[in-house]
Amino acid sequence: MTMDPGRLLRREFAPVRQRYTARDCALYALSLGIGADPLDARRLAYVTEEAARPFPTMANVLGYAGFWAREPDTGIDWRRLLHVEQSMTLHAPLAPEGEVVGHTRVTGVVDKGVAKGALLHQERRIVAADSGRLLAEVGQVSLLRGDGGCGSTTDTATPPHRMPGRAPDAVHDLPTLPQAALLYRLNGDTNPVHADPGTARAAGFDRPVLHGLCTFGMAVHALLANALDWDESRLHRLRVRFTAPVFPGETLRTESWTDGDVVSFRTTAVERGAVVLDAGRADLI
Repeated sequence: MTMDPGRLLRREFAPVRQRYTARDCALYALSLGIGADPLDARRLAYVTEEAARPFPTMANVLGYAGFWAREPDTGIDWRRLLHVEQSMTLHAPLAPEGEVVGHTRVTGVVDKGVAKGALLHQERRIVAADSGRLLAEVGQVSLLRGDGGCGSTTDTATPPHRMPGRAPDAVHDLPTLPQAALLYRLNGDTNPVHADPGTARAAGFDRPVLHGLCTFGMAVHALLANALDWDESRLHRLRVRFTAPVFPGETLRTESWTDGDVVSFRTTAVERGAVVLDAGRADLI
């Protein structure tokens, strides 16, 4: 089946109702490498049931519709799909445990040409199941490398955040575990490119790659440790671009620049000197 942008735009997604517990919160935080220092109480608050403090980027994995691009009715060449951009807006703190509903929709397709692929834009609204209160909005852009020439539904594109030209105000290194992708996929993203060597090779990688959202969460971990001094209540809106894959076991170095209520950030895989996350912007309150 050939991908039809108009059909994707009309595609209906069933609301995803999800109950999460303190154990799920701890698993999510551990999958970002939080808790590596057993004496740091600020980090331990995210990984112990006693504190049961959800890490703020956990909204990215709640009410998730799954890897739906793999379903036959989409026509998407899913093996060549790359996650290239993510945004999230936090409207209210997540409770230590609760039930949420995720509402997903495709918002647009931008055709870049036969040789360049197409950009698929989608969004998810996450609301409290009991009250309907909006907790977070999550946006995702995927590059469909095998589906260029399909035609566009919109030509609107948000330009990347402009990074400061000066030296960074803070630098923070975080290691990733060799099994980091296998751990992170337990949060619900089971795309085999993160676990199966054969699928990874078919997608053009030597081995399975880390989830972009894991890199995103680790970058926010670095921001909290430096620019925000662990005051997560100031986080409101985040946006990043994924510019290169991360291989589990690499060290992620996040540089940040603070200008009033805007923090710019960039993440590099130290061992390869590759910028893996760029044009990062955090808007604070």
